[in-house]
Amino acid sequence: MIECALFQPDIPQNTGAILRLGACLAVPVHVIRPTGFILSDQKMRRAGMDYIAMAALRQHDDWNAFDEWRRAHGRRLVALSTKAEQPLHDFAFRDGDIILMGRESAGLPDDVHAACDARLRIPMQSGARSLNVAISAGIALAEALRQTGLWPAATP
Repeated sequence: MIECALFQPDIPQNTGAILRLGACLAVPVHVIRPTGFILSDQKMRRAGMDYIAMAALRQHDDWNAFDEWRRAHGRRLVALSTKAEQPLHDFAFRDGDIILMGRESAGLPDDVHAACDARLRIPMQSGARSLNVAISAGIALAEALRQTGLWPAATP
């Protein structure tokens, strides 16, 4: 199973969109606190719609609590970062990976970068700084699911 983790998200609409994505793709979503909003925020609920109830959401009090959880479960942590050298498509995902998304306002701090098993970037046109975090999560999750064959069963 591929999972997604959000490091201290700032924008409720992005978190709602990623929870909806997780629900549709059968990908659990971890939210690492503190967040820049209350998880019951109306904007988050609007973006996630009724899919939030379907989402497998796990909340962690802080980075240390999340890192302890993932190490105890033997999970590889794969960060998406504009600072990374390795392109997303050159990485070999495997079952059990957790894709870590940085904060919209600040990305990932250096100590979190250092704790990750891999750091990847999404190739972009020269001059483009970054993609929206929800769009980036969709791109990365699609690639990880494609590589591992872990797409959810098709629905009629």
